[in-house]
Amino acid sequence: MSFGVVDMDEEGGAAAAAVAADEIRRLPAEVNWEMLDKSRFFVLGAALFSGVSAALYPAVVVKTHLQVAPPPQGATATAAAILRRDGLRGFYRGFGASLAGTVPARALYMAALEATKSSVGSAAVRLGVSETAATAAASAAGGVSAAIAAQVVWTPVDVISQRLMVQTSSTCRYRGGVDAFKKILLADGVRGLYRGFGLSIVTYAPSNAVWWASYAMAQRFIWRVVGAERSESYPSLMAVQGASAALAGGASALVTMPLDTVKTRIQVMETDGAAAARPTLKSTVRGLLKEGGWAACYRGLGPRWGSMSLSAATMVTTYEFLKRLSAKEGSLD
Repeated sequence: MSFGVVDMDEEGGAAAAAVAADEIRRLPAEVNWEMLDKSRFFVLGAALFSGVSAALYPAVVVKTHLQVAPPPQGATATAAAILRRDGLRGFYRGFGASLAGTVPARALYMAALEATKSSVGSAAVRLGVSETAATAAASAAGGVSAAIAAQVVWTPVDVISQRLMVQTSSTCRYRGGVDAFKKILLADGVRGLYRGFGLSIVTYAPSNAVWWASYAMAQRFIWRVVGAERSESYPSLMAVQGASAALAGGASALVTMPLDTVKTRIQVMETDGAAAARPTLKSTVRGLLKEGGWAACYRGLGPRWGSMSLSAATMVTTYEFLKRLSAKEGSLD
């Protein structure tokens, strides 16, 4: 290889790096943890995410019924059965308990996510990692820490709300979230409230890592296709963020569905308090496979895929909007 070729390669590499750096500069400014007014961030976040959770809750109820009910049934038939038996109220069983836990869980999730992304991203850049790779690594690390922190609150909330979801007027064991909390605690102790905690971590930590890293990379890719200059248009910004989130959410739902089905069954199945009667990972998987083979692990995939894609798109656009609303004065200049 001649020196002339080496020089050309070096010049080409420098030019490509300059183009990449210019693309990054033209992308929408990232609102990081240090730029946020924390009190405004958490107060507005609680209000915005409560509204989003209320809109998406019926899909979660249908998905849970499909995962728990032994005979195979379609999502439409399940929704019709809930409506016929309990009316619209049936789609919001356990919502109060879910909402009460969602607010602190979301606060923990957002705090862990932003703090980790900020610290890991800065450290990676200082070590000489490219900005694109640093963003992906920081997003993945933030997703893992956020999932672990939130599950401390979310697991008991899931156990309580899911049991309320699947009970009917004729088989009503719990009078509400507080009653369910007391009875589960009395029957199984604190351990009963944390059924499926380990499986939740195994499900959501890697899922969150992949999701946030994919979301960050998808945004970069889509902006490259549509043109980074269009990021100055707020509707375009929201559309790209929503599309990136929906793609990441749908893929995550597909990959984690079997684990989510097993986790839901472990959390919902009733026991008489005897150790031998408590559902285990092995017995739950065996029961599912006996009922319908591997296809049984994917019951409720349609509602979960739709719910997670829509939830991801809605949550992320809300989340990004929230961060911009909560930015300190002058931090985005």
